Amino acid sequence: MTTPGFDIESLGWAKSPDGLLPAIVQDADTLRVLMLGYVNRESLARTLASGHVTFFSRSRGNLWTKGESSGHFLDLVSLESDCDNDTVLVMARPHGPTCHLGRTSCFADAPGDGLAELDRLIATRESERPEGSYTTRLFEGGVRRIAQKVGEEGVETALAAVAQGDAELLGESADLLYHLLVLLRSRGLGLADALKVLEQRAR
Repeated sequence: MTTPGFDIESLGWAKSPDGLLPAIVQDADTLRVLMLGYVNRESLARTLASGHVTFFSRSRGNLWTKGESSGHFLDLVSLESDCDNDTVLVMARPHGPTCHLGRTSCFADAPGDGLAELDRLIATRESERPEGSYTTRLFEGGVRRIAQKVGEEGVETALAAVAQGDAELLGESADLLYHLLVLLRSRGLGLADALKVLEQRAR
């Protein structure tokens, strides 16, 4: 999926009597389906030009950029058409909730990658450093302190595996994953970077 060179005219506009095609929006990091909207040539052109996902409102009869009133923009990552060229898949990074009800997704139970969501939250904590946050304290302690915590959690996870029950093992595993994500972020890295290495090794 690559946005550069995306050919708007190659889409199956002739199949749509009103010149609109459905657009499924998916979170580029968590892969959660966020919403369904409709696009026309002009809205796609504006999306590509601005980097903010823009739709055509069937009820109002005009273009609207998601987030123009709420500030909850959808930053474009890529566009892809389906096999029939009559539906668009929009990969985006949301700024805040997508749904007007304040939910992450317009589909209340849409599945997503919880680990990727945690990684995004940790990245936010790293940049904003809210007071009273344990994650903030970790970042302020520096890489060495975070690395020490990863080591401690690794040992506790190993001990739980050989001497404790499943609940304890799962709890320690969750702690280890969290601290590992903090460690990666402290080095300017993230979950996606580690996953790329795994993908390369699987080839």
